[in-house]
Amino acid sequence: MSGAGWCEAFLEMMAVERSAAKNTLAAYSRDLGDAQGFLAARKTDLAKAEPEDIEAYFAHIGAHGASPATAARRRSALRQFYRFVLGEGWREDDPARRVDAPKRGRPLPKVLSRTDVERLIAAAPLVEVGRGEAGLRLGCMIELLYASGLRVSELLALTLAAVARDPAFLIVKGKGGKERLAPLNAPAREAIKAYLPHRRAFFAKGVKDSPWLFPSRSAGGCLTRRRFGQMLDACALAAGIDPAQVSPHVLRHAFATHLLEGGADLRTVQKLLGHVDITTTQIYTHVTEGRLRQVVETSHPLSRTRTKGL
Repeated sequence: MSGAGWCEAFLEMMAVERSAAKNTLAAYSRDLGDAQGFLAARKTDLAKAEPEDIEAYFAHIGAHGASPATAARRRSALRQFYRFVLGEGWREDDPARRVDAPKRGRPLPKVLSRTDVERLIAAAPLVEVGRGEAGLRLGCMIELLYASGLRVSELLALTLAAVARDPAFLIVKGKGGKERLAPLNAPAREAIKAYLPHRRAFFAKGVKDSPWLFPSRSAGGCLTRRRFGQMLDACALAAGIDPAQVSPHVLRHAFATHLLEGGADLRTVQKLLGHVDITTTQIYTHVTEGRLRQVVETSHPLSRTRTKGL
């Protein structure tokens, strides 16, 4: 069996036995395909690659500007792939074993202020002048991201049934198929009510019904990540904000950060974001350090005593 055949078998195993999410499978496929393309230029493939070939591949992507995060993800994909190959008995060695994990500095998330979020929402009707329904849809999507801390994939996968009866919470299926409750505040619920009467304006020609909350005329029937990203960029420009500072994930960051600033505890934010490990959530505490210091200085009795004595 060729390297391509091994990749196909590996992806099938990940889907069937480990219930890997669609996006995860797509990422593995891209990463293995990238390595396969490099190895083909060296007259080999994943089935016949030597340790030197795999090391050369990572040297190549590093020289061409791959970030530590990208290199780490591709290393993980290759290591898991070769563990599967070894388990099947197709090879007796792991050519990726000598590749060291790249050092990864954990970047701090970009965060929008409350004022910036309000400006984004206010700018939504300006993105497509003359199409009021488009502004209502975009405003609704921004409100949902900010109110519920959704991932963009979770937002676009929402069905009409999810918002039936004006719920206070959404039931969201996140990574690994795990369900969680995501809150809906009053502005988000009002935005949904304002948008729903215009939802049919986004149906493809000839389509009479759609299960999606945000349908579109695309082949898939629902709004795509790419199109939503374009709309969000245009909204940022209309709001006078650098589009590079705005993305669906940045709105998720704003949700978490503003909750912590408002006094929410870390465990609650972890559950609302759907993080398995609380250390993933802890990165948001960096923006609250100034607020916490101020609280201690103004509320702790010893701090007040020392301040009066100065």
